[in-house]
Amino acid sequence: MTQNPIPVIAIDGPSASGKGTVAQRVAQALGFHYLDSGAIYRLTALAAQQQGVSWSDEDAVSSTAQYLDVVFNGETILLAGVDVSNTIRSEEIGSGASQIAALPKVRAALLARQQAFANAPGLVADGRDMASVVFPVAPLKIFLTASASARAERRYKQLITRGEGADLAVITADLEARDERDRARAVAPLAQANDAYLLDTTEMGIDAAVAQVLLWWSQRK
Repeated sequence: MTQNPIPVIAIDGPSASGKGTVAQRVAQALGFHYLDSGAIYRLTALAAQQQGVSWSDEDAVSSTAQYLDVVFNGETILLAGVDVSNTIRSEEIGSGASQIAALPKVRAALLARQQAFANAPGLVADGRDMASVVFPVAPLKIFLTASASARAERRYKQLITRGEGADLAVITADLEARDERDRARAVAPLAQANDAYLLDTTEMGIDAAVAQVLLWWSQRK
């Protein structure tokens, strides 16, 4: 793969580690574009569900991914012209996204779509394999994580704030299952890239995490 002239900050990490919030804040601070790669997988899972396609049917899901009709408009995400911004954030769709992300053909179908988000003046991308696969020559790579208990507590609070029912024990078990699935998959497993900085946010607030990323960015120039 040739060097991408567009500067990219690639942030990987497990579910509910805070990487999405940090990535958005960093992108805003730098005036960069933002890619939530997890949303791409959630959208594919939702589209497959709507089409009656099993999340375990690799060929059918990869076909769905290839022809995904998606528009990102600020905070609004449209699937086939319908606002699904909140729908894709459900626990069910999150679980489906984790399942289809383990399918090699699905990952291949979505690779170019994700790389296309790299536009001037720059991009902050978060996901599971941004540093290792999607943007391997990114000038700054970060693995952002937190303990399973801290991540479960954050997800629990998010759901309660949205007025959704939540069980902390169930959320914790689900996160641990997703972690295992993400780490164990044959293609692009969740792992810290050799040249990525480790940022543990278990005891760190969002402001501090954002400041650390911006500091690393300034030091890389």
